[in-house]
Amino acid sequence: MARAVILGCGYIGIELGRQLTDAGHDVVGVRRSDEGCEAIEAAGFSAHQADLTDSEDIESLPDAEWLVFAASSGGRNAEAAKQIYVDALWDVVDNYGQRADVPDRLIYTSSTGVYGDHDGGWVDETTPLEPTTEKTAVLAEAERIALEETAEYGIDGAVARFSGLYGPGRYRLSRYLEGPVTAGYLNMVHRADAAGAVAYLLTEDIARDQVVLVSDDEPADKWEFADWLADQCEVSEPPKQTKAERLDADLSAAARRRIRTSKRCSNELLRDLGYEFAYPTYREGYRDAIAAYARSSEA
Repeated sequence: MARAVILGCGYIGIELGRQLTDAGHDVVGVRRSDEGCEAIEAAGFSAHQADLTDSEDIESLPDAEWLVFAASSGGRNAEAAKQIYVDALWDVVDNYGQRADVPDRLIYTSSTGVYGDHDGGWVDETTPLEPTTEKTAVLAEAERIALEETAEYGIDGAVARFSGLYGPGRYRLSRYLEGPVTAGYLNMVHRADAAGAVAYLLTEDIARDQVVLVSDDEPADKWEFADWLADQCEVSEPPKQTKAERLDADLSAAARRRIRTSKRCSNELLRDLGYEFAYPTYREGYRDAIAAYARSSEA
């Protein structure tokens, strides 16, 4: 069994840690806060408190055969993102790469935001990256570090490129039930499958030195998804708006870019690698949320 260290062990990392622990691996989750470490221990595996932007803290991290860099910048600006995704990741690679026991693998968890706008067209691992914001440009640079700089130290790097994450605590029902819902596509993956895909790549020892797009089987039309959700929750269909109508509002430049950006993410490679989804579409993934909504409505 392998020793795995999950750096930035939050929403996905805790689920990944559970899955790897259940499979018999020795897992350590790394978080900066007391509360974060308590959440890791409550999930049933070991916690190590460290700030990944602090080089001395990185030196204190335990040795590992598998590294998973799943840290988040907390939705902050591009400079904060660079400190985590580029500077801290580079520091981690450099530190571990010079140890007596060099890790076998590193997986960096990225985002499909690196693709930019494709006017609703399909994207996959072969699609050129076209980041449209400073932050997504940072993510693209982090992918390069994970794939190229790791090789300089004999570490096999890989990238798990996640589409929109959802699951417990992140179903955001009110956004779609109350509206207005802007036209476009949703590319989603349930937390269990985002973590499950990373665990699968590690335990099956596949996809070394490559990118794997992690998204479910069905990019969803936002209007169709919202209407389906309303029907399942037995409420009226929410109001809708076109992109042009939404863009008439007073929005930030970043918000305008998000609205204009449209793509459909293919998971063909992940499927070809043999991964089987627990929640292949939103229809399976939202069952628990819909049941909880029904219970709350009856209360």
